[in-house]
Amino acid sequence: MRRITRTGLRSVGLLVAAGAFCAVAVVPAAATEPVTSWQPELSEGTGPGVVVDDGGARFDPATAVGAPVEDGDAEASADPVEVVPTGLLTLEPHTLDAPTREVRSELVSDTPSGSSATIDVRGRKASGGWTEWIPAENDRTELPEAAREVQGRLVLTATEDARPTVREVTLSATPTTETETGPLTEAAARSYSVFATREGLVGGTTANGHKIVPRDRFVALPSRRALSGKGKTDYSVKVCAPNGRCAIAPVWDIGPWNTKDDYWNPSSQREMWKDLQQGVPQAAAARNGHNGGKDQFGRRVANPAGIDLGDGIFWDVLGLKDNSQVQVDYLWTGSQKLSAVRIGDEPDTDILARPEAGAESVGIAVNTTEVPVQCTHGDGDGGFVRIGDGQYLPTSVLGGLPTDLPGCDAGDAPADPAGDPADPAGDPADPADGPAVPGDAPAGEPGEPAAGDAPAGDSTGPTAAPEDATVAPAGGTPAAGTDDAPGSAPGSAPGSAPDGAPGSAPDGAPGSAPDGAPGSVPDGAPGSVPDGAPQAGAPIPGSAQRAPSGVR
Repeated sequence: MRRITRTGLRSVGLLVAAGAFCAVAVVPAAATEPVTSWQPELSEGTGPGVVVDDGGARFDPATAVGAPVEDGDAEASADPVEVVPTGLLTLEPHTLDAPTREVRSELVSDTPSGSSATIDVRGRKASGGWTEWIPAENDRTELPEAAREVQGRLVLTATEDARPTVREVTLSATPTTETETGPLTEAAARSYSVFATREGLVGGTTANGHKIVPRDRFVALPSRRALSGKGKTDYSVKVCAPNGRCAIAPVWDIGPWNTKDDYWNPSSQREMWKDLQQGVPQAAAARNGHNGGKDQFGRRVANPAGIDLGDGIFWDVLGLKDNSQVQVDYLWTGSQKLSAVRIGDEPDTDILARPEAGAESVGIAVNTTEVPVQCTHGDGDGGFVRIGDGQYLPTSVLGGLPTDLPGCDAGDAPADPAGDPADPAGDPADPADGPAVPGDAPAGEPGEPAAGDAPAGDSTGPTAAPEDATVAPAGGTPAAGTDDAPGSAPGSAPGSAPDGAPGSAPDGAPGSAPDGAPGSVPDGAPGSVPDGAPQAGAPIPGSAQRAPSGVR
């Protein structure tokens, strides 16, 4: 975007004065397409690392979050990654009279050497959700589809005493002849099988300014393009473990490993790594030698992770005990009907296995996330909505439903997924139970002592996964590491630590989920932990080895 510094403003004034004396020599410019310009009020913006006063939007080191330096030669980057404090200020959205696909930006700013001030832009889609945040390039942002509502987000970075200030932002939208009509048929969200690691880092700060608490319920993806604001759920995913349990949770952090790897987008649209197949995280490709086996910062990639899971999602909701392959739906990428979860002050609500009261929980949906709604069972607040195969929510927990949502076909409710009650966990030796999932071993014998939760971020370095390790694909999409996913890599992190190792937590410890609590794993369900056994797994090697996105 165009930056006008103090020197630049002085130059503009001189040019205007010169024009007054030479007006007769000026040739009128050709007529241009009309544009709509506006200046967002900086004082109405929100986000970490920026304070606004009479002087403008100033970088604030006290509340800034950490992000890796993204300039220079990645091969020469240090390990651990050098971190630059970053501030994000999300501005108020602006509604246009006509739709646009092109937004130009101009910043009046002071950017001392070693600092920067840039802007991301997004637009409201016809389906109601937002496009991803698109960084402006050469003063210009091209939106992926026509939009009447546009929003900007300032990105300020600083090093040492070089602190930027933005005094004014001007955005200009060029009208388009395209309409805002949605697709003729609904398209499901993009869905890929990727390797998941545990976020940990309790007490740290995420890239959107959220303070990580024990058993937190959010995820991290390796691109700022899909980062929700603090407390917001604009960008959410549905992540499902091999045991069938799922969580719908917001994206509140950036990582693992990379910060410009929007691998869920078509290769031509990826911010980096356009040579990789869509759906393949760069970290997975690096395990097969891509970029010399390193991430964008020159670090040797120790696991093929494409998503980090908050501890509450990893342990309590999905019942994972080790890094694992998971199936991820990137919910903002589809055009299917969405409805927001509205449950007051409750943090989340259970996803039920059948459309009936008292059905067992097969996961959770975090409050205010927008979930895909397919059809209805029953009428009014006593009815249910199907959000996936064998996944239902009561109508009463949703803020509203599309008026054209059809009824579900009779008999579409699946059979009880718990299977034979005499063998709830399945026999590991029985081939009918499917392939074993690395890290899904029993957590220990009941009654064994367990140490308290380890401090966040206490890993000292990446631990390479065994080259011969394999993971079970989740869902129908080829798993990373199969021949069907070029550039991906096999391998999981080493197995869970011995019982009682640091990082495990006894039942009833602070932050643990009580039996029967929303989102807890039912006794005997796949992936559940035996009564009395440690509820939490040990620290996952490599799980904290991600591009730092907060103050750790």
